Formats: sequence, C-alpha cells, structure tokens
Amino acid sequence: MKFYIRLFGLNLKSQMRYKFSLFLSCLGQFITAFTSFFSIKFIFMQIDAVGGFTYEQVLLCFSVMTLSFSIGEAVGGGLANFPRMVNIGEFDRILTRPRNLILQVMIPYFDFTRIGLLVQGAIVLGLAIPLSGITWKADKIAGLVLMIICGAILFFCLFMFQASFAFFTMNSLDFLNIFTYGARQFGRYPFSVYGKKILYLLTFCIPLALIQYYPLQFLMDETAHPARMFLPCFSLLFILPCRALFELGIRKYKSAGS
Repeated sequence: MKFYIRLFGLNLKSQMRYKFSLFLSCLGQFITAFTSFFSIKFIFMQIDAVGGFTYEQVLLCFSVMTLSFSIGEAVGGGLANFPRMVNIGEFDRILTRPRNLILQVMIPYFDFTRIGLLVQGAIVLGLAIPLSGITWKADKIAGLVLMIICGAILFFCLFMFQASFAFFTMNSLDFLNIFTYGARQFGRYPFSVYGKKILYLLTFCIPLALIQYYPLQFLMDETAHPARMFLPCFSLLFILPCRALFELGIRKYKSAGS
C-alpha cells in the first residue's frame, strides 16, 4: 500500500509543480462543462418537458452523470491513455514489477484537472436538489449517493473496457468513446427519451440506465419501495466482463517493440 501511496504522491507533486497550469486546466474544465448546462437551459426556455421530465428533473440527471463521469475519468485517466502506454512500450516496464497491473496504470495517471468538472457537477447538484420537488427521505438520499458512486465505478469500467482493445489493436479505437465521453453527453437527459431500443441496450448490455434512468424514477416516485434504492448496485456486475476482457488482453499481449 505504501508503494501506491507514494506513486499517488509523486503524481500529485508533478502536477502541482506548475500550479498555474493546473489551475487553468481545472478552470477550463469548469467553464467548458457549463456549455452543456446552458444548452439544457436554452432548450427548456422553448419547451416544458422532455419525455415527461421537467427541467429540474433533467438538471438532477445531468448533475449525477457529470459527477459520476468526472470521478470515473479522474481515477481511470491511465486507462484513457492506455493505448499510448502500449505503443511506447511503457506497459512492458509495468509487467516487470511484482505489483497489481491495473493500479500501476491508474495511480500515476490520476487526472487532478477533473476537479473542475467535479466542482461544476457539485454546484449543479446543489441547485437541482431543492428544485427537484422530491421529498428527500433517507432512502432517497441513499439512492442518490448510490447513483453517483456506482456511476463512477461504471464509468471506470467503461474506460477499462475501452483500454482492453489496445492489447489486440495496439491503437486507440476512437469509436469506443461513444460509451465513455458519448455516454456523458447523452446522459444529460434520461435515456428513455432516445427510445425503447436504446433504453434496453443501456439496461442489459451497457448498464448505464441502472445508474441514471431507473434510479431517477425511484427518486421521483413517492410510493416506490425502499428496496429500489439499490438498483444502481446491479450495474456493478459489469465489472466482471470488463475485468475478464482486460485479463484476456494481458494473456494475449505481445510487446509493441518500442
């Protein structure tokens, strides 16, 4: 554990070496993310609801997805850059160390610039909670917390899923960004607005709806059974195929020779 803490500290120290650059990067993330927020505001200036969801409810959905993504990407920053690590031979060096491979990829590349996006999501969530019209009982609060935590883990798994293909292609497959960065953009609205086929896909294949659409329904339904607060936990089953694909990639891996 001391080894990983030291890696984390060295990563933080290296990024803090240029404090003004880090501050500007965080500020850029913060400002850029607000363009999505304002786009939602402009749309609802023309309409009253989208797919039966009001502006306040969509705002809650948007903030949860932003927080989940920012945490998942910050932790999984190394996985986002994994194809480059494979191409330049850096992963070969990691393989020589008797430590957990995934942690060695994650910790040195923790992305502290995502603090800007995290702060933006927290601000919007603070605005959405009192405006949502939801009676915030203990089960609703627990459900909201689980949406964010399980969402962050799910986004991390999606980055792992995308990184695993680098073992076989030695390059980044940009179309897979639709499941990470694309999911963040599409997740600004409840997934039901994209149609039943997309909703089924995001329920049974890529379980993003389990940390967004169905828990949002639970928060809005005053008569919902408290057990439904645990719906986001089922999305964690996605860890199994993502980890299995990554382990398969390690077994099939051949050095890029860089």
